[in-house]
Amino acid sequence: MIPLDTRPLFRGERQALLELLDSLDAADWQQPTVCPGWNVADIAAHILNDYLRRISGSRDGHTGAVFADDETLPSYLARVNEEFVRAMRQGSPRVLTDLLAHLGPQLDSVWATTVDLTEPARLNVSWAGLGTSPAWLDIAREYTEFWVHQQQIRDAVSRPGADDAALLGPVLVTFLHALPWALREQARPEGTTVRFEISGPAGGHWSAVSDGARWELTTAQVDEPAAVVRMDQDTFWRLASRGITVEEARARADLRGDPELTEAATTLLAVVV
Repeated sequence: MIPLDTRPLFRGERQALLELLDSLDAADWQQPTVCPGWNVADIAAHILNDYLRRISGSRDGHTGAVFADDETLPSYLARVNEEFVRAMRQGSPRVLTDLLAHLGPQLDSVWATTVDLTEPARLNVSWAGLGTSPAWLDIAREYTEFWVHQQQIRDAVSRPGADDAALLGPVLVTFLHALPWALREQARPEGTTVRFEISGPAGGHWSAVSDGARWELTTAQVDEPAAVVRMDQDTFWRLASRGITVEEARARADLRGDPELTEAATTLLAVVV
């Protein structure tokens, strides 16, 4: 795995979000987004829900989750997210923005209490396929969620931004940690490599290398990889967060080498579904 510390990035990402929200008019807040049934205000409410849930659980040790009978984690999250968003429709855009501005620094303080980023995470990152995730990956996963939701708002109101290399680069690296899990059913000899090449200012080259049983993400370069996937940075983050379909991403990509490996690699998914 390739560890990274995203904690210093939350403030800048949030500031860009708040400036965006402050610039919206009443019609903008009602614009539909890529999330079915949710408009811009609903996405902002969902981000607020994430703030509340994380501060309550990580800082205060509050375990308020109540699962219905036989309810899976994805179905639980879908239900409670929808319930919160519906309830917050009684809140004005100004209230949503004020609450995000108020709670954001408190969430920053939660991250700051993590002294050892390699310690076990409070919440595992299921899409990375690990039994126990390190704290840095859990925090990075939260950063990517906030960043992606901001982009969904920007797409809805046609206001691009917050996509410079400093803010987007860590999103790409975090999402790439889903690559070994995407390749898990592709058994290959030790040393077999799948290279991911992402173009754009935030892009770069990364590889998943097989040890004969599992795959591991690395920045090491191999002269003759068994498969190569090339796509631009915008296509990659949208694929990983399912802002576009696998088929749309493949149509935009350059896929070379072992077709089974390129097909598996492009099913990469870095969200809970």
